Amino acid sequence: MEALFSPTKGANTLPLSKRLKLDTHAAHERVDEAIMALSPFSSLKGYQRFLIVQYQFQRRTAPLYHQQNLGAWLEGLPERCRYDAVISDCQDLALSLNDLKTLSPEPTIDSQAAALGWLYVNEGSNLGAAFLLKYASQLGLSASFGARHLAPSDSGRGLHWRSFTAQLDAISLSDEQTNQALSGAREAFQFVKSLASIALNNQ
Repeated sequence: MEALFSPTKGANTLPLSKRLKLDTHAAHERVDEAIMALSPFSSLKGYQRFLIVQYQFQRRTAPLYHQQNLGAWLEGLPERCRYDAVISDCQDLALSLNDLKTLSPEPTIDSQAAALGWLYVNEGSNLGAAFLLKYASQLGLSASFGARHLAPSDSGRGLHWRSFTAQLDAISLSDEQTNQALSGAREAFQFVKSLASIALNNQ
């Protein structure tokens, strides 16, 4: 995959979370555009398209939250998983999970370091979900119906995110592993973008 970011001077000395943010900036913007193309908060149908994307992404990342090797790096990782919440949201809106499981091929995450990049993307999406939950409430959805996966953690979004990035930055990675993490994050964003395109075309 062609690099989406040309490293600037001094980038290699940044903490991993900062490098991930810089490296995936353009990819993140493209995903935001793809998500907004679904018109997720203009109607329940639009929100269902958005929810389909969320389900697919959470389904792919859910196993990462229960890997012991990753849990050794990131304390409390299983509790961060939002897969059960998004399943409940789909059930609230009468979406068939069996139908959703076949919508797209799932990419391979071929290393533990690459998995860090995927987790970075997923955890980062929760940080920005406050605005999404507010918009979802205008459709009659809430943290207890239809939009559970957008709810903040008990500790609050900011602290939840800072705890994650602090642990991420404390991991000692080789240059090769760092590159794998960056590649994993780019692949995660590309996967979400492809899911959004599929959801838009299938509705």
